[in-house]
Amino acid sequence: MYNEKVMEHFNNPRNVGEMENPTAVGESGNFKCGDKMLIYIDVENDVIQEIKFQTFGCAAAIATSSILTEMVKGKTLEEAMQVTNKDIAESLGGLPPVKMHCSNLAADALHDAIKKYRESE
Repeated sequence: MYNEKVMEHFNNPRNVGEMENPTAVGESGNFKCGDKMLIYIDVENDVIQEIKFQTFGCAAAIATSSILTEMVKGKTLEEAMQVTNKDIAESLGGLPPVKMHCSNLAADALHDAIKKYRESE
């Protein structure tokens, strides 16, 4: 069902865990499937210096969270806001159609964190 890259990020997720003193925390979830994501960011000079995640969900949800953190670490907030669910799925080499909603959660949680950061400035 999942390709090798998805399984690699599921079995060995990057940047997983809670961040102490994040600049902002974004969250998203899908009550239908039960997945929930928290994205922690540390921002300095409008650049994501550090990013971590906590995901409660399926292999695809964990893999999309993991690859998202690699995709946006070191990027400006503006660049990170441009990342879409499609970009995340493509970075993993694709997801089964029934799991595409998982990549939506990752992008949504990131965008929520950035929005909260901007509102707190």
